[in-house]
Amino acid sequence: MTTIELPAAQPTRLRITEIFHSLQGEARTVGFPTVFIRLTGCPLRCTYCDTTYAYQGGEWWSMDKILEEVAKYDTPYACVTGGEPLAQAGCPQLLLALCDAGYKVSLETRGAIDVSQVDERVSKVMDLKTPASGEQGRNLLENLEYMTANDQLKFVICDRNDYLWAKAMIIRSELADRCEILMSPCYGTQDAAQLADWILQDRLPVRFQLQLHKIIWGDEPGR
Repeated sequence: MTTIELPAAQPTRLRITEIFHSLQGEARTVGFPTVFIRLTGCPLRCTYCDTTYAYQGGEWWSMDKILEEVAKYDTPYACVTGGEPLAQAGCPQLLLALCDAGYKVSLETRGAIDVSQVDERVSKVMDLKTPASGEQGRNLLENLEYMTANDQLKFVICDRNDYLWAKAMIIRSELADRCEILMSPCYGTQDAAQLADWILQDRLPVRFQLQLHKIIWGDEPGR
């Protein structure tokens, strides 16, 4: 009988735009020193995107090299972001490896790609794209079924129409019963005090947030 030798499985590699250390600017762990792993590539083109430099380029890193770099920053918090990190097939393996290494892991995802393969230990921070984002039609609403109390759903509000759309989504789908809801004004577009007033007037069950890193450093990349 002829023995067929199969090629050895190749270690997972990911295309990385940057790995950096900063304060978490939003979501549940806001303010904590965090290491960010920014993966390259995104299928969306949101009108307010502040990481267009991550659409392309980057360098291929092995999993071991990524973990070695993350360990240099000596923090328990690791955030995998993009771009859209789930656009890379190896992203779930990276999340798994970070969890297994003992990190408190969050994933910033745009809500257009299936999240069902994400390790349950990961805190998913998922956008639902509003009309003014230009990408409302890309929302994969099936992802809502995979959101738990460990996760957070985010709405970036650009104007009154965005707010009313988000409010309707939250109430109609009872989203606050599924996970924590975040609502943020689009930086430089929506007045923060006005959005806060709308939330208070409507008794909306959301957590209002400003982007801490932008208050401190503005639009400086890698922050």
